[in-house]
Amino acid sequence: MSDVRAFTTETWDEDVLRSTKPVLVDFWAEWCAPCRLMAPAIDELAKEFDGRASVGKLNVDDNAAISDRYDIRGIPTVIVFKGSEIREQVVGITSKENLTALLEKHLN
Repeated sequence: MSDVRAFTTETWDEDVLRSTKPVLVDFWAEWCAPCRLMAPAIDELAKEFDGRASVGKLNVDDNAAISDRYDIRGIPTVIVFKGSEIREQVVGITSKENLTALLEKHLN
């Protein structure tokens, strides 16, 4: 079973903006081949950071209000939130190592 959370418009404020831990959000869509390529890295990050950070995905097709709010124009886009603020952002395919480094910078 995956530890990756499924963020939605309905859960966004509680799960992401009010989180006491850093939150890594993968903005993706089912039709996006690069998003599918990054999925295993996102799954691994969720397991590795369990209890220290929250890792999840937001489907941009199903949650357009959130992707519009953050002006998501290309996917995959990964954003690290902490204290309801954007701390890091990467657009396009990136390595698991790069995502690990981005998230580790914001652990307490």
